[in-house]
Amino acid sequence: MRLIVRIAWVAALAAVALALAACGRDDEEGGGDPGIDDESIKLGGSYPFSGPASAYRSIAVGARAHFKSVNAEGGVDGRKIEFVTLDDAYEPPRAVQNARRLIQQEEVFALFNTLGTPNNVAIWDFVNEQEVPHVFVATGASTWGADVEGHPWTTGWQPDYVTESQVYADFLEKENPQAKVAVLYQNDAFGEDLLNGFKEAVQGTDIEIVAEESYEVTDPTVSSQMAKLANSDADTFLNITTPKFSAQAIAAQAKLGWKVLHILNNVGASKKLVLEPVGLENAQGIVSTSYFMDPEDPQWADDPAMREYYDGMEKHEPRADPEDPFHVYGWAVANTMVEALEGMEEPTREALMDSVRSMDAEIPILLPGIKVQTSGEDGYPIEAMQIMRFEGENWKLLGEVIQAPH
Repeated sequence: MRLIVRIAWVAALAAVALALAACGRDDEEGGGDPGIDDESIKLGGSYPFSGPASAYRSIAVGARAHFKSVNAEGGVDGRKIEFVTLDDAYEPPRAVQNARRLIQQEEVFALFNTLGTPNNVAIWDFVNEQEVPHVFVATGASTWGADVEGHPWTTGWQPDYVTESQVYADFLEKENPQAKVAVLYQNDAFGEDLLNGFKEAVQGTDIEIVAEESYEVTDPTVSSQMAKLANSDADTFLNITTPKFSAQAIAAQAKLGWKVLHILNNVGASKKLVLEPVGLENAQGIVSTSYFMDPEDPQWADDPAMREYYDGMEKHEPRADPEDPFHVYGWAVANTMVEALEGMEEPTREALMDSVRSMDAEIPILLPGIKVQTSGEDGYPIEAMQIMRFEGENWKLLGEVIQAPH
């Protein structure tokens, strides 16, 4: 039985969403859906181009580069993709404003890859009532696949945090079956989802959580939380943080001399944004997960998908760093969106959702053995990951791809 996440925090955002829903959906006079015609498809997304999660802006840049590459080859069935992005600074109220603007003023065909769990929760009732596709959201919350019937216009993309937590539990059962775990987690739906998933995954094992500390995204540091965790009798550190705080936690662990197995969640596992700023010597032995190719891993240097990615980034976003893994993420999710658009039987929002809900696609830059697969009842497009460990100057993949079906 998969974890059913209780999102009590939705209530705090519901008033805003309901207020927007009251605006209603304007019926189209021309009979066609907004945002698509014979020449173009308009997509919209809300991202934190500023604020505490601004590192994720690279995702939008990578997605835009892929769309530009597709457009250069003629687009999707002759239609060029227009990608409109707005800044929400990782603030749910601004994400709500952006969703309203994208749907009611920009008249996008679909919302694509809007980032952040609380931001997407803030808009998903409104977007579903408007019957606008809200697809491949940039958040691993298990929420997006747990309520397909109630929110049929919304779907996730990346492995959800419950899948990720199950992979960590599987790893620990093999490596340290009596682990004593200390946890640092972000005090929001993201952190709670992964933590609760991990707790469920270790039930019935000898793995024990011996300490928990949370932080707010507005906190200046996590040094006090790390000091408390280091004083526990843990032999394993589960680090559920976003990049700014991932780096702080690694630096604090080194300063405290706290030498335990460090499991760092996927969203904080960027070499460029997290590990290099705190010194690679402090990152040795950290364990995390992956599901797409690392642009700095030499084993992929001659892979056709990686060469296509590097060429596309150089041509269409030349000022962007192609070694930033968030650019790869954006490229891969945009590739998935193009597959869904190409799978439409007709140019309508409903046909797009039919395509999104019936995918069986090999996205070239995902790790071998990992596919995008959906069905009418399955809202989790990617349900596999592979463990990796940081050694020397790069991440090294360990073992085989781990499937974590729901």
